[in-house]
Amino acid sequence: MKKEKTSLIRSDGFQTLLASLVCILGGLIVGYVVLLLIEPSGALEAIIAVMKSFFRYPGKLMYKYFGQTLVRTVPLLLCALSVLFAYKVGMFNIGVAGQYVAGACACLYGALAWNLPWYVCLVLGMIAGGILGAISGLLKTSCNVNIVISGIMLNWITLYLTNLVLGTVKSPSSPYTKAIMGTNPSALIPSMGLEKLFNNEKSVTIAIPFAIIMAIVVWVVLNKTKFGYELKATGNNYNAAKYAGMKENQNIILTMLIAGALAGMGAGLLYLTGIEDWETTISSVPGMGFNGIAVAFLGGLSPIGSILSAFFIQYITTGGGNVDLQVYCSQISSLISSLIIYLCAFVAFFKFFIQARIRKSDEKKAAAAKAAEAKEGGEG
Repeated sequence: MKKEKTSLIRSDGFQTLLASLVCILGGLIVGYVVLLLIEPSGALEAIIAVMKSFFRYPGKLMYKYFGQTLVRTVPLLLCALSVLFAYKVGMFNIGVAGQYVAGACACLYGALAWNLPWYVCLVLGMIAGGILGAISGLLKTSCNVNIVISGIMLNWITLYLTNLVLGTVKSPSSPYTKAIMGTNPSALIPSMGLEKLFNNEKSVTIAIPFAIIMAIVVWVVLNKTKFGYELKATGNNYNAAKYAGMKENQNIILTMLIAGALAGMGAGLLYLTGIEDWETTISSVPGMGFNGIAVAFLGGLSPIGSILSAFFIQYITTGGGNVDLQVYCSQISSLISSLIIYLCAFVAFFKFFIQARIRKSDEKKAAAAKAAEAKEGGEG
C-alpha cells in the first residue's frame, strides 16, 4: 500500500518557517514606515544598513563583528530554551529575565570576589537561576500564585539585589564591575582558538558550541524521554496527568528549576567571556530575557529552530546600530530592532491562520468530492 504524500505546506516545520518569515517581513516594513515618517530621504539607506548588519564593515572588521554577534547570540539562545522548556509544561516563564540576572550575579561574584575558575562560576550561575525559577514553581504549586505575577515581581527584586551584591566588586573608577581579565583570568571561558579568523576577538569561546549542544540536549529531553513526555502531558492537561499518576506539582517545580538554570547559564556564558561587565547602577531589567521570549516563539517553540532565530534576532540587533545617527536620533536603532523582535511573537498567530486556511480548503474539497459522489450515485 502506497503511503500518501503530504504537501510541503502541511509540514509543521514549513508552517513555522513561513510564519516566521511573514513576521520578519512585517517588522521590516513597519520599521521602514517609521523611518519614512521621521526622515524620508534616508529611510531606504537606514533599513538596508540594518539588514546588512556586520556585512557592511570592510575586511577583517566584518569578522570581528561577526564573532561578537555569535557571542551575544549564546545568552539569547539559552533564554529562549528557558522559555520554551517552561512553556511545554504550560508555564509562561516571563521571569526568565530575573533568572538571567541572578545567573549574572552569581557567576560574576564567584569570579570577582572568590576568584573561582570559570566552570565553578558557571555552575553557580545555573544554581542561582534555577533557585529563582524553582521559587516561582513552588509559589504556583503551593499557593496557586500565577507564574507571570511571581516572575515579574522576582525580576525586579533580583535586579536590585544584584546591583547591591555586585556593588561590592565594582570598579572604583566606573559604575561597572571589575574586568575579569585583570582580576581573575581563570574565570574566563576558554577560547576556541579562532582569534585570527575573528580579527583577534577573544570573546569567541567554547560557549558557542556549548550552547548549540544544550539546544540539542533540550530537544532530546523533551521529545525522546519519559520525563519530557510527562512534562508535556502535565502542560496539556494538568488534571489528566494527575489522574494518570504523574507527579504534576513536582514536574512544575522541576521544570521551572531547569528553565531558570538555563537562563542562569546563558548569563554565565556571556559575562564569563569578558565581552562586557555588569553596570551596578542599571535601573531596568536587561532585555536579553524578554528577547528570549520572542526568539522562542520565532523558532516555533523548537530548540533547534531557536538556534536560527536567536542568531537572526542578534543579527538584526547588531544591524540596528548601523543607522546614521546624524539623520535619526540614537534611539531609532533600538526601535527598529524592537519592532522586528516583538512582531516575531506573532508566529503562533500566523501559523494558526495558515492551518485554518488549510482546514477550510480541505473542507471544500471534501464537500466537492461528496457532491460528486452523490451525483454519480443519482445517475447510476
